[in-house]
Amino acid sequence: MKLPRAALRQCSRQLRPQNNWPLQSRLQSAKSTFIPTSSSSSTPWRPSRTYATTTPPPATTTTTTVSAADLEFGQPVYETHPHMLQPGELTPGITAQEYHERRSKLAFALPENGIAILASSELKYRSGAVFFPFRQDSNFLYLTGFSEPDSLAIIQKTGPKPGDYVFHLFCRPKDPRAEQWSGPWSGLQAAEDVFNADFTGDIARVESLLPPILRGASTIYTDITASTPVTGQLVTTLLAHLRLPPSPLAGLVHSLRAIKSPAEISNMRHAGRVSGRALTSAMKRSWSSEKDLESYLNYAFTSRGLSGPAYVPVIAGGARGNMIHYVHNNRLLKQDDMVLVDAGGEYGTYITDITRTWPVNGKFSAAQRDLYEAVLTVQRQMVSLCREDASLSLDQIHRATEAGLREQLVLLGFDVSGGKMDVLFPHHVGHYVGLDVHDTPGYSRGLTLRQGHAVTIEPGVYVPVDDERFPQHFRGLAVRIEDSVVVDVDSPLILTTEAVKEVVDIEALRD
Repeated sequence: MKLPRAALRQCSRQLRPQNNWPLQSRLQSAKSTFIPTSSSSSTPWRPSRTYATTTPPPATTTTTTVSAADLEFGQPVYETHPHMLQPGELTPGITAQEYHERRSKLAFALPENGIAILASSELKYRSGAVFFPFRQDSNFLYLTGFSEPDSLAIIQKTGPKPGDYVFHLFCRPKDPRAEQWSGPWSGLQAAEDVFNADFTGDIARVESLLPPILRGASTIYTDITASTPVTGQLVTTLLAHLRLPPSPLAGLVHSLRAIKSPAEISNMRHAGRVSGRALTSAMKRSWSSEKDLESYLNYAFTSRGLSGPAYVPVIAGGARGNMIHYVHNNRLLKQDDMVLVDAGGEYGTYITDITRTWPVNGKFSAAQRDLYEAVLTVQRQMVSLCREDASLSLDQIHRATEAGLREQLVLLGFDVSGGKMDVLFPHHVGHYVGLDVHDTPGYSRGLTLRQGHAVTIEPGVYVPVDDERFPQHFRGLAVRIEDSVVVDVDSPLILTTEAVKEVVDIEALRD
């Protein structure tokens, strides 16, 4: 997987995708990475990547070659996990070439002799010695594909052309004794051979390795602060000593992350497809408790090929749906109520975000149907606006959503004068999605949507139980309908269409 730098960059210049052709065509040309492949051959193909090991006996030195398939790494690689990755991929669906192109684009955006420094996430503890599963910092992961803690990535601009950069990756060297307790990690040689770092080094020696790199830098871009674990104090002290006040890095990376590549869209489409089918499957059954429904969805996501839930879901029965982020999910469900479910799965660290609302008993009452149809009408209209030729921003679509809901609610007999809409529709209609549920924080929702933007469209109406300003038969009802959508030139690409949302389709699931 380690490609010669000259070849990697020449390939990048020649094959860099042009983003002015339709996403549907680009998706068709993108390699599918989540459909398992099989071979009729009885002899499995063995990877060719090997590692040399040297054993010094008393008088001679012998060198042996070990297949990468026989080694342990800190994360899946193709040689050890061919059931999860395709040749050339560092993470599901994303190739080493694409990670190089991302670094190249960031370096190209830096000023002459500029340097970007990124710190990995650290292992987070739930209580005492009990820790959460490790999740890499999204910007670090986006640029490196490397998913281990105690790491530092440096992208150093070396010239004016795309591809003119040097990639340093400091991480933990292999340590069999420590790995016996914590599980394997990749080590320095893999940082170079697998993750294509130009230079690697022991993170414990970064105090001596970092200063020579930073000397001569014109500008340092980083989001590391003194409180950043492991490297924060060192990096901030060093920058102060070198009189290099840092500039924020997140905005530069988020502007790259905001426009999704065909491979990213393919991952998100797979997550949306599997998640949507899981939700539709859940609608077919009558559930007695929020916890049972949550457990089913988590199992369905994982058993159907996703890595698990993308976020803590909302499973809100009845009036609890009026609490936007209700996540206790521990109450019983009443057959005459609706249940609001905000849940989605994750694939290759890319997420999908879906909300559906349906009657627990499978059949809408008259009031439930009327309010649901009002929200669905507006949601359909807003999804249709997620196209580049509409020249709208998420903020503009939000304002159109509020106007549409206002019109629908008036038809249902609501008084929406004054500030009542702030009660009935208290949140924004959407946000960006990608590696994070609320992707690229700080990236403005006032920017005009472009081809490759990925957003949610999620209008909702939440009628308080005891507010006499609203019609009695709607009090306590909550409806939100949400899809994840990719913006194309002249049409939206709905990533979550397998989750049914038409009244007739929902009710037909129980027939």
